[in-house]
Amino acid sequence: MNFEIAERLQGVHGSMIRELFKLGADPNMISFGGGNPAAETFPTAEIHEIAERVLRENPVSVLQYGLSEGYTPLRETMKAYLAKTEGFDFEKNELYIVSGGQQCADLTTKALVNAGDVVLTEDPAFVGCLNTFRSYGAKLVGVPMQADGMDLEALERQLAAHPDAKLLYTIPSFQNPTGVTTSLEKRKKIYELACRYDVAILEDNPYGELRFAGEAVPTLKSMDTESRVIYAGSFSKVMAPAFRLGFLVFDKSLAPTMSVAKQCTDVHSNVLFQYICNEYMQHCDYAGHIKAARACYAQKCRRMLRGMKEHFHPAVTFGQPEGGLFVMAFLPDGMDSYPFVREAIARGVLCVPAVAFSPDESAVCSGFRLNYSTPTDAQIDEGVRRLGALTWEWIENHKKG
Repeated sequence: MNFEIAERLQGVHGSMIRELFKLGADPNMISFGGGNPAAETFPTAEIHEIAERVLRENPVSVLQYGLSEGYTPLRETMKAYLAKTEGFDFEKNELYIVSGGQQCADLTTKALVNAGDVVLTEDPAFVGCLNTFRSYGAKLVGVPMQADGMDLEALERQLAAHPDAKLLYTIPSFQNPTGVTTSLEKRKKIYELACRYDVAILEDNPYGELRFAGEAVPTLKSMDTESRVIYAGSFSKVMAPAFRLGFLVFDKSLAPTMSVAKQCTDVHSNVLFQYICNEYMQHCDYAGHIKAARACYAQKCRRMLRGMKEHFHPAVTFGQPEGGLFVMAFLPDGMDSYPFVREAIARGVLCVPAVAFSPDESAVCSGFRLNYSTPTDAQIDEGVRRLGALTWEWIENHKKG
């Protein structure tokens, strides 16, 4: 049979990063291409103990169907935690447990965005969410990123040009892929513009607890007096990605719609892992766990940045992440990073070209993303050295040509 693919997926391509992962399976490849948390941060002993105990003492409680809205004790734990740490108001807001941060974008888009609607997004931005928007037929409009967040003049131009835009997507803290943190001043202005132009905000914050430098910046949701910010969080980066658990905070008026959207997708999220998360947060040293993860990433990031400063051509620019898992480097303006990345792969180092994160998949981008969370110290040193040699060769040849 010749299957006719639904229009909603005809323009959606598989993630370039996932394709590059196949190359990363080569044991000789040094991979800076992934987005995985460091395996040494997984609380494996505690997970084993909690799972063993519940499966021995009360297995049916975690092996039966669960509520679509999430495991009630974990929902209550997270509400209390976010009210304390972020100042969220759960008199006005609801919280659901979902199947990973990716499902936050899926449910939000399913609930609010029709085919043809405009979604404004940072450019570059997380490709998983970009593809979710594309799969629902949304029209993506990019807003360039600067060193302290979105270009506000460009954002306002796009809001004025698209007065019916349904959603503004942003990762304000340690953005994927750039590593940029949006300043407090810009966060306030972004929220002000969203109110003025009456657009909802999807604030994606999977890395927020992984700050290892600088001062904490309030979330957009904590500023939300009009209930227009939908807040997406994840356990993937702070517990374990295989749990596939996230949480979505939204105005209570959306609860019936979000429940139906969740039921149409997967009925409910994994009950066993929800139980483990709740037990860990309630009875283990969660604060100590986060502190140790921050220290791990701080050391890895500093090591990578030192190597980049030492080995990269001076014409290559890059930021100074204050947290998260990524840093993005930029070749000089006008240079395309895609062939540079292909050559780097040929030399045994895997990174990701910025075009993989662009709302415009035909764009020419000079950036390439590096991940420091998963490689070893030796791999960071050698991989950065190889990339540095390539930047010198690439840029000097470009000058001649």
